[in-house]
Amino acid sequence: MQPRVSTVSVLKSTTVLFWARMGSLNALELVAGARFWKSWLEEPACSADTVGRVYALLDAGGLRQGIHHVYARLKRNKALPDIQGIAVAVIDGHESHASYLRHCPGCLQRTIHFETGDRTQFYHRQVTLMLLPGAPPGREAVRLLLDHEPQRPGEDEIAAALRLLDRTISAYPRAFDLVLADALYGCAPFFNFLLVHGKHALVVLKDERRNLYQDVEGLFESVPPKQGHYRNRPCSWWDLPDLLSWPQVNVPVRVLRSLETYSVRRQLTQQDAPQTSDWIWVTTLSATQVPTQRAISFGHQRWDIENHGFNELVNGWHADHIFKHDPNAIECFLLIAFLAYNLFHAFLALNLKPQARKGKTQVFWAKLIAAELYGELPTGRIPP
Repeated sequence: MQPRVSTVSVLKSTTVLFWARMGSLNALELVAGARFWKSWLEEPACSADTVGRVYALLDAGGLRQGIHHVYARLKRNKALPDIQGIAVAVIDGHESHASYLRHCPGCLQRTIHFETGDRTQFYHRQVTLMLLPGAPPGREAVRLLLDHEPQRPGEDEIAAALRLLDRTISAYPRAFDLVLADALYGCAPFFNFLLVHGKHALVVLKDERRNLYQDVEGLFESVPPKQGHYRNRPCSWWDLPDLLSWPQVNVPVRVLRSLETYSVRRQLTQQDAPQTSDWIWVTTLSATQVPTQRAISFGHQRWDIENHGFNELVNGWHADHIFKHDPNAIECFLLIAFLAYNLFHAFLALNLKPQARKGKTQVFWAKLIAAELYGELPTGRIPP
């Protein structure tokens, strides 16, 4: 017996939901009468309840294969060049939502203290891996969201990250050479896992209790910095290679520091106020592999997953919305959001001619997609 609604039509419907930035399955159901669906799906659009029910039963592995297919096509077409010979990825955790009432078997729990008493809060958290390629000639760089791994109850973020890296390195063995991460990932198991798999790490160094931090703090005072620039900011750089102060890591590590000076114009006084930022990273990359200036630039690229990944997905794509509170559905909705994100950005950067893209934001193209859907509705079906 054949199903009345095909899985493919459900997946194609939700890619449009994300491209048009609709934000909910009910909004998608409101435009089910648009003529667009007849050509896009070759069958009628399904209800919101059906979409949620299908996603709760989906195989997440199939969606990951779809993301890999997009990566393979772009790589074959030389749209994902390395950055001066180094393929870079960035990993980070993200909390998608929290609730005091609704929960599922996949929810994590924490106790929140109030004056009136303690309450249990339920939330979901995922670890995401994003590829940061260079820009093809005459085009913008196409960042790809490769995969994510839900954090399970009773484990920390590092455990979920290692599980994610184990799967992605198997699926994308040559996609990246270097993994960027924030200070939470400055632990020996993370570094040693990457070294065993032939990868390098570059991680923010913050923990002042570490012997490594205390040792380099003394070296910063005795070793003179060299001067450089990052994004027109004058910088003082320290580059300390072959350090043995972290014996838990299987190789000597290298510490980099960038003390940056810049100015911020205050809105009230319209005067420029001088500011400084002090960044310290630890890496397994040697100075012969990556010189100081490029290593500093890689360290700052860690923010790409925040600015171009989580912030855009949450504020523009409504990816934090819980379309159906089920562990498998949450995982699969986020994977289809990744697939829609990758296709959308690849199309804008590589398929549209520069003259067509000139002066138009990403939101413009999203609204153009939404306008086609709403414009084809019968007059009585147009939502207020």
